[in-house]
Amino acid sequence: MKKIIWLAQATLFYLFTMFVAALPRSQSSRIGKNIGRFLFNILHSRRTIAIDNIRQALPYMKAHPSWTGTFETAEEIALATFMNLGISIVEICRLYHGKGDVLIDSMTVNGLDNFKHAKEKGNGVLCVSGHCGNWELISLSFKQHLDENVWAIARKQKNPYLETIVEKMRMGYGNKVIDNKAALRPILSVLKGKGVIGMLTDQAVFEDNGALIEFLGRRAWANKAPVVIAHKTRAPIVPVFGYRDNDRHVLTFLPEYTLCGDLSEDGVRRDIQALSNYLEEFVCAHPADWYWVHRRWKRAGEQI
Repeated sequence: MKKIIWLAQATLFYLFTMFVAALPRSQSSRIGKNIGRFLFNILHSRRTIAIDNIRQALPYMKAHPSWTGTFETAEEIALATFMNLGISIVEICRLYHGKGDVLIDSMTVNGLDNFKHAKEKGNGVLCVSGHCGNWELISLSFKQHLDENVWAIARKQKNPYLETIVEKMRMGYGNKVIDNKAALRPILSVLKGKGVIGMLTDQAVFEDNGALIEFLGRRAWANKAPVVIAHKTRAPIVPVFGYRDNDRHVLTFLPEYTLCGDLSEDGVRRDIQALSNYLEEFVCAHPADWYWVHRRWKRAGEQI
């Protein structure tokens, strides 16, 4: 029975992607925003999480030097976030059906030399980012802009038919996927072969895998894997962020982050804090382009 349900879900999803991808590109933004508004209205629990997260972070963000001052309330940012997600859904549908080249070709890419300098060191590259902008599109654009096949760390879908659909799209644009449940050995192998790893490190992790840091004025558990792997492989860490600028996307490679060199627990925490500060600056500058709907501060002794 479960297989029948999974197959039905995958079939409906595929038909939805076909329908959306067939719509005129000129209507993508309007349709995506309407999808986002619809999700904002029906996904009550996720809307509540987003608004609560933003409300607690907003005073800190407004005092931050990177704050843009575009929004006044948590509700405004939450709605804009959902609309951004809606547009991303439309874009992903187009990507799946081979209509994403225009999106990728029209992107503005900043700091490309930062990536090239890191790659020239010959130890592979760890591209570290978060759930920013349309993160699937940003990841899939690497082949076009870097001429590199990127290995992304991702969680497999519970529905194997949906997993096949998603994997087909990713591989169609030159990406490969490493299952996050058994990722360390494949990551080390890719970096040994001078490859490129893409990691989204902005979700809460368990204590064994994380370091307790400050993020947007509150304590949070952050993934220490990038720092541990960088020490082990000497692979440079390059922070990467993408955001939506009207109908275009902007992709920015920041300069390589230099580790503090301290391999102790406190040293690793300092490095993870420094990497999280890059994301914090991004969120304050582009608050509607971050994925507020996950429980980022859970298990850290903070209200969620």
